[in-house]
Amino acid sequence: MPKMGDTMEEGTIARWLKKPGDQVNEGDTLAEIETEKSVMEMTAFESGVLEEILLPEGQTVPVGTPIAVLRTVGEAAPASAAATPPPSPARPPEEPVRHEPAVAPTEPRPEPGERVKASPLARRLAEAKNVDLRAVTGTGPGGRVLEADVEEYLSSRRVAPAAAAATPASPPVAPAPATAAGEVRELNRIRRTIARRMTQSKQTIPHFYVTAEVDMKRALELRAALNDLGGDRPKISLTDMMVKAAAIAIARNPEAGAQYQDDKLHMPAQINVGIAVALEDGLVVPVVRDCGRKSLTAIARESRDLIERARQGKLAPDEYTGGTITISNLGMYEVDSFAAIINPPEPAILAVGSVTDTPVVVEGQVVIRPRMKVTISADHRAMDGARAAIYLREFKHLLEDPMSLLE
Repeated sequence: MPKMGDTMEEGTIARWLKKPGDQVNEGDTLAEIETEKSVMEMTAFESGVLEEILLPEGQTVPVGTPIAVLRTVGEAAPASAAATPPPSPARPPEEPVRHEPAVAPTEPRPEPGERVKASPLARRLAEAKNVDLRAVTGTGPGGRVLEADVEEYLSSRRVAPAAAAATPASPPVAPAPATAAGEVRELNRIRRTIARRMTQSKQTIPHFYVTAEVDMKRALELRAALNDLGGDRPKISLTDMMVKAAAIAIARNPEAGAQYQDDKLHMPAQINVGIAVALEDGLVVPVVRDCGRKSLTAIARESRDLIERARQGKLAPDEYTGGTITISNLGMYEVDSFAAIINPPEPAILAVGSVTDTPVVVEGQVVIRPRMKVTISADHRAMDGARAAIYLREFKHLLEDPMSLLE
């Protein structure tokens, strides 16, 4: 199992693209490997023949575990099958066949090599309930099968008339609902990674929080004007504008982007802004790089691509690492304000709430203005309250005078 990222500790064999006996050239894709954040291709480092596949699809193993044998060009074939086994566990023994009561016909297993687009939770539930994912209609992006789709399929199958049995040995036992109270569910890889990293963050990083309220009137007007230009320009979102503002604010206050490591502050060489993206199975943070030097249009185009591929599980390892600061925007969920947990080793994260019409006093008059609350969670080892407040004030002023984002 190859290591495909700095934080990768284990991987799942999503699909074998070669079979034993196939000729393989250097650079050919051997398999698709599912990590905690994406699905990536495992390529051959040398040419040869795929001698043996040691582990089947769906198997999750630690990095470094042998999963296949590739006999390179010029290497002699093994004299016998009784070769010395690899130090890591070999192919797990097959599970014994369980004889279930004849309540309904067993769903057929997918043919080898076939791959249905499905979330890890949906795949795990389907395997536990012996469901062929090809029979399930997916409602996710691109027809992806979600866990709820499998549950809906199971529910419809349970209420369908059961085939008459000649003389049942015992009355059929109704299966427990998939969401029964007290059910214990295994964490998928994304959730395990989130649990580990967020626990590490809260246990090792002394968080403190500063909140400001931003008048978004001019930012909304500028966004509307830019999006009315049409053409092949990408639509600008408020998040795109915040990415640009976050980068400019760090460029003007570099200490706010310094990472604390080994009792030293490491200043940012370039400013990379992460965007928290919610998935069905968890959360990933693709990173827009060198934001301070990119135009708002370039940021919008790049962020669209990253977010789309994040939701498809197609990010490369270097596309969700190396962030200077992260933006977590929950405004679309009608959230007023919240505080986020820092994504280590970054020194801070911005938590963004909804834009809401709020009565405020402007030049002695009460007026209604679109306002948005932003909370910065900062690493107290890297900066003090005043430094975080100065940074947040700069971020606020950039959004309230958004023409500066176009410079």
